[in-house]
Amino acid sequence: MRYLKRYLLYFIPFLVLPCLTAFSQSGAVRGVLLLSDGTPAAYATISVDNAPDQQTAANARGEFLIPKLADGQHLLHFRMVGHEESVQPVEIKDGGITEITGRLNFSSKQLQEVVVTGQSGPQSLRQSVYQVRTISSERIRLRGATNVTTILNTELGIRFENDMALGTTDIELLGMSGQNVKILLDGIPLPDRSEIRESLGQIDINTIERIEIVEGPMSVIYGTDALAGVINIITKKGNGERSLAINARIQEETANTEYDFMHNRGVHNENLSVTWQHRPWQFSAGVTRNNFGGWQGASTGRAKAWMPKDQLLTTAMAGYRTNKMNLWYRFNGTDESLNNLGDINSNRDEPERGVATDKKYTTWRWFHQVQGEFTFTPKLTLSVAGSYTDYSRKTQTINTEFPSGKATLNLGEGAQDKNSFNVLFTRAMVNFNANPSFILTGGLEYTHNEAMGPRIQGTPTISDYALFFSPELRLANQKINLRPGVRLIHNSVYDAPPVIPSLNIKTTLGPKVDLRMAYARGFRAPALRELYFWFFDSSHDMKGNPDLKAESSDSFNAFLNFNLVQKTDTRFTTVIGGFYNHFRNRIDLALDPNDLPVYSYFNIYRFKTTGANLNSTLFWKSLQATLGAQWTGTYNELSETDTQSLPEFNWSPEVNFNLIYSIEPIKTSINLSYKFTGVRPGYEEATGGAIQQVKVDGYHMADISANKAIGKYLTLNAGVRNLLDVTNLRNTATQGDAHSVTSSKAMSYGRSYFIGLAVNWYKAH
Repeated sequence: MRYLKRYLLYFIPFLVLPCLTAFSQSGAVRGVLLLSDGTPAAYATISVDNAPDQQTAANARGEFLIPKLADGQHLLHFRMVGHEESVQPVEIKDGGITEITGRLNFSSKQLQEVVVTGQSGPQSLRQSVYQVRTISSERIRLRGATNVTTILNTELGIRFENDMALGTTDIELLGMSGQNVKILLDGIPLPDRSEIRESLGQIDINTIERIEIVEGPMSVIYGTDALAGVINIITKKGNGERSLAINARIQEETANTEYDFMHNRGVHNENLSVTWQHRPWQFSAGVTRNNFGGWQGASTGRAKAWMPKDQLLTTAMAGYRTNKMNLWYRFNGTDESLNNLGDINSNRDEPERGVATDKKYTTWRWFHQVQGEFTFTPKLTLSVAGSYTDYSRKTQTINTEFPSGKATLNLGEGAQDKNSFNVLFTRAMVNFNANPSFILTGGLEYTHNEAMGPRIQGTPTISDYALFFSPELRLANQKINLRPGVRLIHNSVYDAPPVIPSLNIKTTLGPKVDLRMAYARGFRAPALRELYFWFFDSSHDMKGNPDLKAESSDSFNAFLNFNLVQKTDTRFTTVIGGFYNHFRNRIDLALDPNDLPVYSYFNIYRFKTTGANLNSTLFWKSLQATLGAQWTGTYNELSETDTQSLPEFNWSPEVNFNLIYSIEPIKTSINLSYKFTGVRPGYEEATGGAIQQVKVDGYHMADISANKAIGKYLTLNAGVRNLLDVTNLRNTATQGDAHSVTSSKAMSYGRSYFIGLAVNWYKAH
């Protein structure tokens, strides 16, 4: 019996402990983590002091779940870049679920943003050698935006120009437009059919996590078209937690005073998306419908100043993530139609009858992207990226008889056509962290373009091959960062610059002052359209030029960053910067002197832009505010040959202001965005060879919106866009290109009012 008791005492712990362990690990902590202003602490990390395997991350709404915690006291640690670590005790009782609300305060020792554009890996903003501007998901959400241009139109150095004949909107950065601005989606180039950056209007705003803007040439890392800089649209990614999320959004907006519910007049937006995560897998899908009924403005009859637009955007994503690998595929689809309605040409003998000529522009874009990140050792990583774009735009011209409504195809020259553009892009990049003072980044890149259609001569193809290196040296106890770079290029069609160099320098001048300086040789490849375009009809005589050379530039910029105040609840920073860009072989549209009156593309000898800016940012408790100003000069080409001592640069000012104020007790945030864009002067040759000054008037653009959380899953937003009711700007120019010059430039359809409701349902499992 004594031996039996001894053996029982020996085995009892082994029998009881598993039962106790199983019983004690049935509890959980569920909660929401908020920032000091009451907004969600999206993607912050949460860990448990005595359960290191239970680390997780908050979702986009700050929600988190930690399952399988033993009964008793635990300490939860909340961490997020730019904020002080927060520790909160919790108690699990009887295997139940404990619900908590955590808080994170801003840290004066860290910067708020982490940036990825152009970096060897994610870095804090202060460590980056590049001057990067970020637009957070909070700002995007509070603006009630339904497209990217709404977010960017109040940013310094950015302007938009609308082509009302084609229904397109182009972007300008630092005085350079079109293909000089590189548009990226998660670091992958978004190709366009021409020099106009249409792709910005074909990105689903509901998928965007943040936007990063880098000013100045980024040709070493991103290749052609990055002379002015890059705009990197970064989409929402999962955090690996086990969850199911359903998000829905509906928003209604007037077009000036025009509005019908859900369709036709006004702006109508609906979105639905589903995300499922179960580490290592993640799947998501979404669909967005954007409907704009157009705006008649000063037009009469059936014609509209702004074309009606219907847009269907679809997305799908599948991802697989482990500690050593992150691999995902994403599909973005665009189905867009623009309707250019013509006036009824009445029959003189029968005025009640007539015919209207309508044009319908239909665009399809299927964008496939695959990206992977592989960690071989703590020092060696490989990232790969690939994309395939199938892009086409169809023009359909229809004659409609009235009052019968009978429609027939117009068989005139150029009335019916379809042009297609296909682009294959691949990139492989290696990062080797040799030691804390030396990081080597290098890669290979291949791009293949092809086009076909009646407006394209033949079926041309262009292939581009590139090899690039960009090491980073951190010297003087990491107070000086040097990042030289070089890109080697070979193109199958045109004479590309064989070597593109760059040098970025970041110097820490003191605990509150950083200096960034950069030199870069930029280049822009001729687009397929510029090389092989062919379009002749009753109102156009245009052709491409296969003998074009690539544009190139020498660019310089410098930025002083002052971190003037950095306290727990207050941060005040100021950036003073300047830039200078000198272009050679600039590509532009002009009359062909050997084939009048035909327009073609030519390499103009040179072009310059220069300017200076100042931008201040304040974070104070529940208030976020930015105030900035920029003075931009664009080169006056006539100053080279004119005897009237014309100025070398035409100068135009900009001022912007953005404010976000959070009222936490009522879960409401208010956003005010404002920008003044000054007069844009210029010079042109008048009749008889005289030179005269022309200008486009300046304007003020302002939006105001409010966002309120209702319960756990609902958010209501409402606001007013274009408070000052800007529509058209007076334009005194009389000379132009192949498109007619008008006495005004269309900026907006005027003041509009919007209201929307979002549902964000989430469940951890």
